[in-house]
Amino acid sequence: MAELRVERTIAAPPHEVFDWLADPGSLTSAPLVLRARWARGTAAPSVGAMREVVAAGMWFREEITAYDPPRSYSYRIVRSFPAFDHEGGTLTFTPSGAGTHVDWVSSYTHPLRGGGKPMEAVSSRLLPWNFNAVLAGCAKALEG
Repeated sequence: MAELRVERTIAAPPHEVFDWLADPGSLTSAPLVLRARWARGTAAPSVGAMREVVAAGMWFREEITAYDPPRSYSYRIVRSFPAFDHEGGTLTFTPSGAGTHVDWVSSYTHPLRGGGKPMEAVSSRLLPWNFNAVLAGCAKALEG
């Protein structure tokens, strides 16, 4: 199982950081993400909301499983290509001085039909790089 964790402190209030990161369009700050949006029938973030992410060689449908603004939200990949067995991901937002500390964790495996351990070796390097790029995009947008 791959367990990923990225962290960053962003010089902006928790509600602003939370709102920016909860917007699926913000995921396009990641180098591999081409498009991210709320799925049809989903207008705003809430428990049960679905977002779709199209990336280079990947597609995800994620469900918001917990939503507690501006403290945290969790999600789980429910469909994807390549296949993921996603345990879930959580972003936690903690006040830190004049800013917000973001802690983003995610754990998953790739089943054999999704490339198994070789694919996990690749994705466990690519995903943190992309998560960090999203956090850097948030910092750039809000700290300016």
